[in-house]
Amino acid sequence: MKLDQSKHLLIVGLGLLGGSYAMALKKQGYTVSAITRDPESIAYALEHGLIDRGTTDIDEDLIAAADVVVFALYPHVLMNWIREHGHLLKAGTMVTDVTGVKGCVVYDIQAMLPHGVEFISAHPMAGREVSGVQNSDDAIFRGANYIVVPTEKNTSDAIELCKDLGKTLGFASISVLTPEKHDTMIAFLSQLTHCIAVSLMCANDDPDLVQYTGDSFRDLTRIANINDEMWSELFLANRDALLHEMDEYRATFDRLYEYIKIGDRDSMRDMMRLSTARRREFNKKA
Repeated sequence: MKLDQSKHLLIVGLGLLGGSYAMALKKQGYTVSAITRDPESIAYALEHGLIDRGTTDIDEDLIAAADVVVFALYPHVLMNWIREHGHLLKAGTMVTDVTGVKGCVVYDIQAMLPHGVEFISAHPMAGREVSGVQNSDDAIFRGANYIVVPTEKNTSDAIELCKDLGKTLGFASISVLTPEKHDTMIAFLSQLTHCIAVSLMCANDDPDLVQYTGDSFRDLTRIANINDEMWSELFLANRDALLHEMDEYRATFDRLYEYIKIGDRDSMRDMMRLSTARRREFNKKA
């Protein structure tokens, strides 16, 4: 099933990702509406041509008119919205999301939605260290990965439509993972890296560090400029998987620590060669 331009898209939550979705879709001629809490975000999106229509109200007509609804909300906000307003979605609507955790969200939402409304989860692996619709930029999708996260309840049509949404947005690579596999991978690839960046920035309070640093420190800590409200929720929502990856990382870091402590240069070099070989695969992907 294709995401043809006859379909009306509704974005709920008009922040950075919601706004960037809207920007990408409007550029390709889709009709895009939005619901969000901040009237200034609606005003900005209308003024800059990101959406055709927007409101801060739960507009029943706007919701009923949507063929595809994208929820760009924090996990707990998404759950509350579906619980309170999900009955307004019409049969035949495809619902998707951008949330960074899946196991604690997907199954409950599928169980809450009315008959005939299908929730097919997705995770755009893209973003910036800023927030808000005013920072919308569909260029963040180019070259990025997009993960479709189906369950046994999803139809092949919905999965294909969700994949096509990813292609339409401009993602370079589209993968399919179960919610459980997604959360395991994301704990390592995204959440752990943010934990490391935050820890590194909190490990030294020398006020003059910025005067001495080079690109390596700036590159490694770029994501330490973090949305604490969102990421603390994501960490706790995926606690078990994240703690497992943190334990594995600590064990590996401790091994390197011990090699340095005892002067085992050969073992250090073995780790560095392995690191270089694995990182080279990412260079090929880029």
